[in-house]
Formats: sequence, structure tokens, C-alpha cells
Amino acid sequence: MGRPADPDSLIASLRQGRKALDPLYVVSGDEPLLVTETMDGLRAAAIAQGYTQRSSMVMDANSDWSAVLAATRNVSLFGDRRLVELKLPGGKPGKSGGETLQRLAEMAGSGQWDGDTLMLVSLPRLDKATRSGKWAGALWQHATTLELASVERAQLPGWIRQRLAQQNQEVDAQVLEWMADKVEGNLLAAFQEIQKLALLYPEGRIEAADVERAVLNVARYDVFGLRDAMLAGQPARTLSMLAGLRAEGTALPLVLWAVGDEIRVLARLAEARAQGRDLGGEMRKGRVFGNHERLARQALARVPPGAWPAAVQHAHEVDRLIKGLKVPGRLDDPWEEMGRLALRVAAVRPAAGRG
Repeated sequence: MGRPADPDSLIASLRQGRKALDPLYVVSGDEPLLVTETMDGLRAAAIAQGYTQRSSMVMDANSDWSAVLAATRNVSLFGDRRLVELKLPGGKPGKSGGETLQRLAEMAGSGQWDGDTLMLVSLPRLDKATRSGKWAGALWQHATTLELASVERAQLPGWIRQRLAQQNQEVDAQVLEWMADKVEGNLLAAFQEIQKLALLYPEGRIEAADVERAVLNVARYDVFGLRDAMLAGQPARTLSMLAGLRAEGTALPLVLWAVGDEIRVLARLAEARAQGRDLGGEMRKGRVFGNHERLARQALARVPPGAWPAAVQHAHEVDRLIKGLKVPGRLDDPWEEMGRLALRVAAVRPAAGRG
């Protein structure tokens, strides 16, 4: 039974009554808005198809997983069909939870599933190691899986355009880019601002000045977003995010931890590659996975190997500045010097012939 499904197409088919529900669904993603919308769509389809008795459980490695099995076996006095929602926010069910999820998946795949029970499992996006585990493998083999990709900055204008079109509104391309800058990193806030435009203005084209008056600067800057912009070689975005962190009152030691630790990891990886060691294996040891691995490889390809030791030393000097110590050759403002440190990675352009 296991198969991947496109969330939008599946929800549309269910809403129009063109498809019956499968017994087990897995919704996986890191964007709370997209996960919530998908779960809402599946829940609405379940209600329409007669699943009127609902139970919801939030589980982790320390939970009593016998309650999950019990929820699938309890017989309603009135013969109601049951909807069981299982939320695993941390993505780590532990030994008992993993065994329970594996058992449920295999029951669904072998036809032993109670036809009056529908289960929805929501998970964060799983890293490679977790995804290769038995419980996750069983879910992806036997359940209908809906994997929700995060909306990256480059995709955000198109996402905003699509959402505006759903409420019969539109803005020009420059306004889309402006809105994306204002809501970057906070998809739920983007959704709320788009809804606000529907309340404030009629259908049709909205002028730039009207959008500017309505949309707040709700970008959520965070240290991991700063790290990713630095690794991706985006100097302007890196400095913009650093300025946002400073304006929000983020503790500078936390920023240095994210940037400096990343530089130290990349320095070790660059050294390992220079010594002929397997880069993929070294990344796994350093727990560099998924999108982080892709961006780290970009930075390693872009920055000369000999530049990393100086960057590590620079991070140590920023730490001294934060502690109020003078460092010869460095600016007195540690935030300004932090920007210089991040640009050591972000502003380097690939040399000719270097991949």
C-alpha cells in the first residue's frame, strides 16, 4: 500500500469525493503551517467519509505507547468509525514507540487493519539516519506518505503569488520580492499577512503602496538561517540577517556559537578532504546531514582550503572582543567584527577551475 502522494492533489481529490481514504497516512515536514493545513484537509475528508469519533495523542520516547494500540482497537458502542491522530513532534519514538509504529505499519500493509479506523501520523522531516530506521522504513513502505518541502527564500515570492491568487488578488513581481523579504523565515506570518490583504482590499491588483502599509516586518531571523545564508555564499543576505538578529536583541555569544562552530566544523572537513579521507563519512561523524550537508559542500567548494585556519582564529578573536578584550587589528565593535567573520565564508566567490 505504501506510496508517496502529492499533498495538494490528494487533498483536492479527497475533497471532491473522487478517492476513498487509505487506512494510514504519514505527514512529514518542518513548516507548521503546511503540516497543519495538510492535517486539516485529511481530517475534513475523514469527517466527510464518516469518521466521526476522533482521538489525538502527542507522543515521544517516554510515552505509554500501549495507548496507541488501544486506540485502534477500542470498539465504539455506536459503531462509529474512528480517526486517530498521532503527533510525534520530536521525531524520536524510542524503542517502544518504534516497535509500535512498525507494527501498525505492517498491519496496514498486510490487510490486518480495522477498516473502521483511520490513523494520521505527523512527524518533522526526518534526517537520513532516522529515516533508515526500521520504524520509519515500515511507515514509508506501508503508509501513504505526504512529505512537505520547506518553502525556501527563492520559492517564497511564487508561494505568495499562489496564495494571493487563491483569494483573487495579485501584486507585481517587485512587490512579491518585497513581501518575501518582510516575512522570510516565518511562513505562518506570511500566511497571516496574505489573509490580511484579503480583508483590507478588494479582489484584483493591489498597489505597492497599499501592500507596504498593510504588511508588517515579521521576518524571523535566527542563527541557523544566518548560518545557511553564509554557507550558501549570500553576503548581502548574511549581513541583513545579522542586522536583524542584532535589532532583535539576540545574544552575540549565541550568534558566535552558530557561526564559529560552523567554521570550525568546516575547517576540520577541509583538512580531512585534503588528507584524502572520505568527506561523506566525515560529515556523518560531524552530524552534518540533509540541507546542511548540501550547503556545507557548497562552502567547501567555494572557500580555498588554506582560508579556514585564519577563519577559525578570527572566531577566537571575536570571542575575545565579546568578553571586552582588545584585539590588535580588529574593530572594537564585536557585532561589526562578527559581520567580517561571516563574510570570510559568504563573500568568497569560486575561483576559475575550482568546483
